[in-house]
Amino acid sequence: MIALDLFCCQGGATRGYQQAGYRVVGIDIEDQPRYIGDEFWQADALAWVDQHMDWIRAEVSFIHASPPCQRYSRAQKIQQREHPDLIPPTRDLLNATGVPWVIENVEEARPELRDPVLLCGASFGMTTYRHRLFETGGWTLTAPSHPPHTAPLTKMGRPRRPGDFAHYVGNFSGVDEARADMQMPWASRDGLRECIPPAYARYVAEQHLAGHGPAPAAIPAACGA
Repeated sequence: MIALDLFCCQGGATRGYQQAGYRVVGIDIEDQPRYIGDEFWQADALAWVDQHMDWIRAEVSFIHASPPCQRYSRAQKIQQREHPDLIPPTRDLLNATGVPWVIENVEEARPELRDPVLLCGASFGMTTYRHRLFETGGWTLTAPSHPPHTAPLTKMGRPRRPGDFAHYVGNFSGVDEARADMQMPWASRDGLRECIPPAYARYVAEQHLAGHGPAPAAIPAACGA
């Protein structure tokens, strides 16, 4: 089975799809030397999909897309910087493939997403909440149980106190702790603060496979030609 991870960064989502049994091709506009997928292409993700549409329709079982979230984040509102809205063009292109897909983004992007499902780190035994929204196309995602947020959230930049939940954003403290918590030992601080924890992607993948179960396929050597 082949999955695409669009806007893949260092591969948090990729690792989750690998754990679920996929071979993963990652695409990102920036070089990603820490990426841990099976194949990587440095390219504009949407242009790459458009260019390889026939191969995708024939060989790819699932597509994950995480368009950059800066447009929707709280930091963008504070800094008042302009960023493109990539969710609508991403949705349109993914629908054109005919392949089941998911678009992931931050909570602030909810107005742009259609009936999204929320995933939380507490649902997967982490000590970070890290809410993320997932919109699906061609299938239905069911949310897991969402534990109440009883643990205090450590203030940004400060070490996590016992009993608190961590806030892995900005120049956060505790890179090694974040790597262990989110099970991403290969990732840098930059990768950790932007990532989707592998557990989220594995949950998404296993939910999809439970209802569909596509047949295995091999990655052709010339898929990027």
